[in-house]
Amino acid sequence: MRHSTALKASSFVLLAFALGACSTTETKTSSIDADARLAEIQQRQADLKAQESKIAESKRSLQQKQAQLDQEAARLKQAEADARAAAERTAQRQTTPMQTASNEMLPPAKAGQCYARVFAPPQYDRVTERVLQRAASERIEVIPAKYETVTERVLVQAESERLEVIPATYKWVEERVMIKPATQRIQEVPPAYETVTEQVLIKAAHTMWKKGTGPIQKVDQATGEIMCLVEVPAQYQTVTKRVLKTPATTRVTEIPAVFETVKQRVIDQPASTRVVKIPAKYDTVKVTKLVQASQEKRIPIAEEYATVTKMVMSSEGKMEWREILCETNTTPTRISQLQQALTKAGYNPGPADGIVGTQTIAAVNAFQKDKGLPVDKYLNVTTLQALGVSPR
Repeated sequence: MRHSTALKASSFVLLAFALGACSTTETKTSSIDADARLAEIQQRQADLKAQESKIAESKRSLQQKQAQLDQEAARLKQAEADARAAAERTAQRQTTPMQTASNEMLPPAKAGQCYARVFAPPQYDRVTERVLQRAASERIEVIPAKYETVTERVLVQAESERLEVIPATYKWVEERVMIKPATQRIQEVPPAYETVTEQVLIKAAHTMWKKGTGPIQKVDQATGEIMCLVEVPAQYQTVTKRVLKTPATTRVTEIPAVFETVKQRVIDQPASTRVVKIPAKYDTVKVTKLVQASQEKRIPIAEEYATVTKMVMSSEGKMEWREILCETNTTPTRISQLQQALTKAGYNPGPADGIVGTQTIAAVNAFQKDKGLPVDKYLNVTTLQALGVSPR
């Protein structure tokens, strides 16, 4: 009887040792899996913070470029306002020709030369700039971990009277795991421009004295001279410019996180025992072990650039004196020579009749535009010289 009691106690000790070994193995495996998953989550959080830092740096760079564009637009607007103010001041000075002749500096001229004061519009150059459209980034591909099932043989019941172990029951549960965090993608929307046309005052309406005729003509130096005060209408010029309609902006696209459902085996009911008189028995236990931890593959994505073209003012608009043909220094013969030169150059000024008409002025303006010469309503000397016609 005493021997049987000792045998039972020994069986209980062996059974407890076997159960403890199984529990320790499962606990170690679960601890390893939890540590690996925690390390993976921490690494992904660090990567997400680094990507957010890159996105913030890209936003700051875009804001700086937008500020530069705003400054350039403000400078162009101020230059146009200054040119418009200069034109208005010049027009106000030309309202009283008598005072202008005495107070304003006239161009150096010789006898027989005529000059017209005109507005030279501002000159613009086309500038091409390369701007960052999308910053460099990375694409992360997750390689899942690999596991294998190992079979181990453990003692369940010793010889003679012993405790029989009723093994624990297991079940599979599903767990949703994030494999790729949510990210953001910044896209640059380029600026939009439009062309606007406005009328610029070149010369304000004014009055001036002109010689006239009447029933009594000039007899001597003291009598018969007729002077008429006439109204000269205001003169305008159409100016076309390219202005910013919509500034450059950015658009953020949200990329949602990617999740995956993972199954794992857990204990449904713990193991139990019963006392039976049977020979010793062994049980085979399967343990899942980690063979290769999950890995991340980073694929770099290069940055993208876009080419933006804008107009930059190279010289501001100004008022200037331009030598022209007028009634004082022209003859029908010179006008005929001009008309013949235009016809020879491939332009149609009408018949060479020595009369400046609308068709002649239209042909002159077409020639000026094609050759890059100043375009106005006068027959300027620069155009005559380009056609090979002597101005004097």
